[in-house]
Amino acid sequence: MAVFEFRGIQIDTGKPTKGFRDADNPKALRALLRREGILLSSASEESERKAKTKRNIDLFAFFRQPSTSDVAVMTRQLATLVKAGVPLVDSLSALTEQVEKESLVRILTTVREGVNEGTSFSKTLEAHPKAFPPLYVNMVAAGEASGTLETVLERLADFMEGQARLKGKVVGALAYPALMLVIMIVLVSVLMVAVVPKVTTVFDSLGQELPWYTKLLIFVSHTTAGYWWLLLGLGALGWYLFRRWHRSPTGRMRWDTLLLRVPIFGRLSLLIAVARFARTLATLLASGVQLLTAMEIGRNVLGNARLQSVVADAIGSIREGESIAVPLRRSKAFPPMVTHMIAVGERSGQLEAMLENVSRAYEADVETRIATLTSLLEPVLIVVMGSVVGFIAMSILMPLIQMNSLLE
Repeated sequence: MAVFEFRGIQIDTGKPTKGFRDADNPKALRALLRREGILLSSASEESERKAKTKRNIDLFAFFRQPSTSDVAVMTRQLATLVKAGVPLVDSLSALTEQVEKESLVRILTTVREGVNEGTSFSKTLEAHPKAFPPLYVNMVAAGEASGTLETVLERLADFMEGQARLKGKVVGALAYPALMLVIMIVLVSVLMVAVVPKVTTVFDSLGQELPWYTKLLIFVSHTTAGYWWLLLGLGALGWYLFRRWHRSPTGRMRWDTLLLRVPIFGRLSLLIAVARFARTLATLLASGVQLLTAMEIGRNVLGNARLQSVVADAIGSIREGESIAVPLRRSKAFPPMVTHMIAVGERSGQLEAMLENVSRAYEADVETRIATLTSLLEPVLIVVMGSVVGFIAMSILMPLIQMNSLLE
């Protein structure tokens, strides 16, 4: 049985419709849609559509990928259906009609076809790593093995919604300062390229020594206006070389280690990474995933090469019989509170609960720090913008004031 993407017309209303259906061939698809009251106009098999996509570069494919929020909502709906006793195949069929994101509908249709043919749910999800990361697949596999799939899906939905909420707060808090920074760069560029050169031509006829700050302004203005293409090229080259260095293992390790030492922002990056790691590990362990597998998945979500190296060393120590807290404490990369609470959780047999407490505490700390940082960034950017504009105005006006004083 194949998956077809179809377009057709509803017989009753005459409105166009489209979607995905399973069928053995186009003739069977036409008959199936006819029974549903749809007149088929065109259809393409999923494998053909993929081949066309490979031949034609899709510039907007990134924006059509299902987001974390889309997958979280789908997971919540699936958990509700499975908990209500609806068979998994029927639940997936219902979701394909409810989900609005076309890319997610296509994935769910393929997953439903695999499950209907006898493949396990987790195996079919594994074929779509962009939508369902290893954390998702491993938790579903643990839920299938233990017979608690609906509980695991609810935990997954809670986890993904929490991660999306935290990411949204971080992005939302930094959006306004970033916008102000862009406006400041555009404003200063326009002044340097369009306004300052016209005004400073007056100084050529003065015949007097200009202040150093005016000379500096004229130099920067002439350089920006005359060699903007060279500046852009050097900037692009510098960015390319940095990205190439950052992709190398040595470069990424050095950069991420340096990032953790940056005042204010380094601590914030550490808190975000540790909160994500603790939440992921707690969710995986509570769902029945083995400790080493959970640690490996948690390592991949840290997003910092230095911390990933620490967790990798901890995994090796755990295999040799050590506890989780000891190698993490020995590295001195994780905050003492984290290692202490993990040690207490290991001794008391409540590791998942302790990790949940760590993630909640650090997520709250992240929100507080971001709110404080945002409140400080706004006036700082305003002061910087005012200082730059004030410097330009002073550099232009002071020679004119000196010239008027000489004429008097």
